[in-house]
Amino acid sequence: MRVGLDGYPLAEPRTGVGHYTLELARALAANSQSDRFELISPAPLDPAVLQELDHARLTNLCVTNPRSNSMRRRWWAVGLPLYARRGSFDLFHGTNFEVPLWNSRRNVVTVHDLSVMLHPQTHRSRLVRRARRRLPLNVRLADRIITPTESVRREVCEYLGVEPAKVTAVHSAPRAGFQPMPAAERARIRNQLGVEDEFLLFVGTLEPRKNLPTLLKAFEKVLCDTTWRPQLVIAGGEGWLMDEFLASLKDSVDSKRVRLTGYLPDTHLCALYSSCRVFIYPSVYEGFGFPPLEAMACGAAVIASRIEALQETLGGAACFIDPLDAEALAANIVELLEDEARRMEISSKGRQQASSFSWDATARRTLDVYREVMSLKK
Repeated sequence: MRVGLDGYPLAEPRTGVGHYTLELARALAANSQSDRFELISPAPLDPAVLQELDHARLTNLCVTNPRSNSMRRRWWAVGLPLYARRGSFDLFHGTNFEVPLWNSRRNVVTVHDLSVMLHPQTHRSRLVRRARRRLPLNVRLADRIITPTESVRREVCEYLGVEPAKVTAVHSAPRAGFQPMPAAERARIRNQLGVEDEFLLFVGTLEPRKNLPTLLKAFEKVLCDTTWRPQLVIAGGEGWLMDEFLASLKDSVDSKRVRLTGYLPDTHLCALYSSCRVFIYPSVYEGFGFPPLEAMACGAAVIASRIEALQETLGGAACFIDPLDAEALAANIVELLEDEARRMEISSKGRQQASSFSWDATARRTLDVYREVMSLKK
């Protein structure tokens, strides 16, 4: 079997979809060495990705940058369909919501979440309009759909009118490098980043659905109502529609206690996950939730929103709160700061929960979907 994979998410610094694409590609190649896998992108892949792929030495996984007369913005309508017509792959997996608009070969698409459709106010209007036009079309064109959780699977069936038999939930996993880091190394990285010993942590792209205003209100409450003076570290690249929040930081109770690090490499994230007092993830909507699960893998005690996808992913290993309840969030933060035994209990449960996920299992279940699609009559 020859499988084409959407490599476009790997052309820029990786966030959730990029991590999913690279980890899945490597795990597929490692778990099915008799099959061939091809990451296809109209743009050159990030050099860091190419370096990781070279280090993996997977002879059945390659990268292709097709030359097309069409511009990149017409990749799905013209460029990729032309390449698919000439290419020799049997199946194409769109790892980021999209499949070729004209393709006689078999297609699988991953729908990571329905945030753009269910929470349109948290996205740019142009993206919302495009998603509402293209997503229903892409799920119709796909022979099978993969979602990262059962909660997203139900949403796809309900809101996009897809037959349940066409959709399979396949969990993702923490990346292998996320493990507790030795104390000396994490202290060195914290010092480099200007992060103190006592700190709370959020990791994720800065965008409205991450619900950072509620986190800031809870943090201010901790500072005002208790003697605790932790630093709040917010790590992640700046996304969209966050100007008001960033401006509000200047007027917060003590803006000097908030540290914005920007986008960080995995080693820096691992150091922060491994040494934060509490990891907080108050998102109002998620499809899976990589940051809290990877924080758990590093031994962090996690507080997360009580929403379906996070409850499915994190199981009983996190403290759950209503995402808009700043008082409850503040109370949970204080409880974990004051109760070392409770924090260690949550940390231990979190590491156990994170260890129940693996990219090998993700790849095996994804290969099952491919084989089912290959068995279909076309």
